[in-house]
Amino acid sequence: MTTVIETELVNKVLSTALEGGADFSEIFVEDVQRSAVNLDDGRIENLTSSRDRGAGIRVVTGESTGFAHTADLSSDGLLAAARAARDAARSGGAGVKQVEVAAVTNTPGAVAVRPESIDKATKVAKVRQANEVARARNAAITQVGARYNDNRRQILVANSDGILATDDQTRTFFGVSCVATGDAGLQTGSETAGQSVGFELFDRYEIEQMAEAAADRAITKLQARPAPSGTLPVVIGPGSGGVLFHEACGHGLEADLVRKGASAFRDRLGTQVASELVTLIDDGTMAEEWGFYAIDDEGYPAKSNVLIQDGVLIDYMWDGNRARDAKRESSGNGRRQSYRHLPMVRMTNTYLAPGQSDPAEIVAGVDNGVYVARLGGGQVNTASGDFVFGMTEAYLIEDGQITTPLREGQLIGNGPKVLQLIDAVGNDFEMGPPGTCGKDGQGVPVGDGVPTLRVTELTIGGTAA
Repeated sequence: MTTVIETELVNKVLSTALEGGADFSEIFVEDVQRSAVNLDDGRIENLTSSRDRGAGIRVVTGESTGFAHTADLSSDGLLAAARAARDAARSGGAGVKQVEVAAVTNTPGAVAVRPESIDKATKVAKVRQANEVARARNAAITQVGARYNDNRRQILVANSDGILATDDQTRTFFGVSCVATGDAGLQTGSETAGQSVGFELFDRYEIEQMAEAAADRAITKLQARPAPSGTLPVVIGPGSGGVLFHEACGHGLEADLVRKGASAFRDRLGTQVASELVTLIDDGTMAEEWGFYAIDDEGYPAKSNVLIQDGVLIDYMWDGNRARDAKRESSGNGRRQSYRHLPMVRMTNTYLAPGQSDPAEIVAGVDNGVYVARLGGGQVNTASGDFVFGMTEAYLIEDGQITTPLREGQLIGNGPKVLQLIDAVGNDFEMGPPGTCGKDGQGVPVGDGVPTLRVTELTIGGTAA
């Protein structure tokens, strides 16, 4: 990226932004290449490729922040944006502060096969293969959707604190969804794979296996019974259950929400907020996972941050702005959707560390409950911690055995309370499927994961009497 914008121009932009007595200036440059293929009902509905380049400039003066973005990466375009951001943030004062930055070397994830080097016909063939395999699985499969997309994002970040850093991020994704039709109506199943790697994703995940798994989930649910209603013990399986922690407590551990008083974990540092079995980590350094990067969108190195240790809250997640105010280091959690957006505190790969229990014994300890194999989307009130999540694949537990599949229902509870009610954590940790986290209108790629765990009681929102 330093070949797109010379270091001399970066210094000039930052200095211009500081004119008039600003406290801090930053330039964020982004170059994104994308391609996507969508198949629905046997037809290619979407085949696209795109490129987006631009820069965002932020200026902080006291408590005021000015921000401007531009797709014009020429000297004139960048300096005009710097002046606009400076004027928006200006609150008085005078003088000029000169800035010089020095390059920082970062090591991005290794990519064996650049997705942009693969022709469109090969990508189209992947989604067509998924369609054919899923339909051949069972006559009950009446609709199939398949999605492929890749994204290469190159960024440069420089600021008046002397940071100049670059990163080159590549992500590749594939997903299959199926609809099965039977006497019970329509039921759905899906399977996804995504990593911060190139087209070698398909050396690790077999399309045939993914398509069959999606079809089998939909077919199994044709025999499902309505989910129960009421409060029951719940066992959450490894992998996709991580979204529960992402939503129910992860957002409440983001320093900007804590500072606003919009977190149930405000003023809880150093206190017991969870079962002693709970150690919660947010780790942007997990190579190849969906939320991996070398630097965050403010130029700070990604870190592995322990948030809850043996049930005790030991830290929040921080971006540069909040860290500067608190006179501490950023935790590498400053993220933005694009150069058109300001950074904010965001999760990366958030997961519950594995425990010592055997997963089979965790299930065997439940006489009557629910086993959740896959969680879907949900909603959470970060101030109170109350949440609602969809169960996209769940089963009854009867006499310590996983038995009848259940139709989709809801898990209802309170994040801080659930943390206290975890009484078993398995040794079978898995990361879940790739996700996109939304916050204040911005979406960023994130990962999450859990081992098998048991919650002594959760409310099930089903339709059975």
